Amino acid sequence: MTITIRKVENKKDLRLFIHLPAEVHKDHPNWVPPLYMDEWEYFNPKKNGLFDHCEHVLLLAFKGEKCVGRCMGLISKEYNKSHNEDHVRFSNLETWNDQEVYDALINYVAEWGKSFGMVQLVGPLAFSDKDPQGFLIEGYDKPVVIASNCNFPYMVDLTEAAGFTKKVDCVVYQIPIPDLIPPLHQKILERAEKQNTNLRLLEFTSRRKIKPLIHQALQLVNDTFGDIYGFVPFNAKEMDDFANKYLFLINPRLIKLIINEKDEIIALFVAMADISEGIKKSKGYLFPFGIFRIFAAARKTKQVNLLLGAIDPRYQGRGLDVWMGLSLVRSARDLGKTVMDSHLELEYNTKVRAEMEKFGGVVYKKFRIYQRDI
Repeated sequence: MTITIRKVENKKDLRLFIHLPAEVHKDHPNWVPPLYMDEWEYFNPKKNGLFDHCEHVLLLAFKGEKCVGRCMGLISKEYNKSHNEDHVRFSNLETWNDQEVYDALINYVAEWGKSFGMVQLVGPLAFSDKDPQGFLIEGYDKPVVIASNCNFPYMVDLTEAAGFTKKVDCVVYQIPIPDLIPPLHQKILERAEKQNTNLRLLEFTSRRKIKPLIHQALQLVNDTFGDIYGFVPFNAKEMDDFANKYLFLINPRLIKLIINEKDEIIALFVAMADISEGIKKSKGYLFPFGIFRIFAAARKTKQVNLLLGAIDPRYQGRGLDVWMGLSLVRSARDLGKTVMDSHLELEYNTKVRAEMEKFGGVVYKKFRIYQRDI
């Protein structure tokens, strides 16, 4: 049957685009739906300011009247300019196990990118590394966590059959939360506290006290990760959006900041209880009862997920990671948690990976970003 590719041009099309993954993954036990309220804002250029810096196209694939696939194409003008790249990105690609549908969507994005002078197609990668990125290539039997992709193994087969090769892998660590602090870590902590008497660890029990610090904290992330592949700095609106999207879901006890003598934030760890089971039970809807299921899941889960971590380069190598990390471990343990998910780390970020392994972390998932010349 002939495959037709159509651009998303109205609300009805966007509804198809947003809800297609639920059809593709209805028999996928590990799949977690998105929060649909967030999806409507994310894919709306009038509400998502990230579209202001990108050329974009949203696509639907049809066989007859049936929608059988979707894909987003992006050209990040600022990122390409700052990194001297001519890349078009694909993301949010969903199909059944159908090479013809996959190829029709991917080839459309490639030709669309070529019309803007792009020379390479990369993905899955959306606006930045803060979005889900890469296809899962290892760890299919593990639960999905927030802000990461979930795909069947056949998506990797379709991608490689379409001529893509590896660009970079991202790894995810599973880190045990011990009942007792290991003696080595205790010694590092004592040394860090003695050597950094001008610094102070901030811990929280109230979200109200955190909100005024959001902009400064996320500016630290901007300053720390400017050279990381795929990273796009937070602007002021995105900082507010991040706070509005995540802060009400985060137990403030899982936020750790270190400030210097000038009250400048120079290091941070932000984690949240895993809420995947709550989102699954709510089927992606916060209201009327989904929010209660999500909060219940946060209380019951044994896992916390690391969302953000950053240390000002001027203060790296001074044990601040252990200082914050052990404080986070203690708080997580007090909340009844036993394991932590590191979220995605670039495979070549050896410094961060060494820190994860220092805490007993073991790689339990891998995601791959692919590339293909066009």
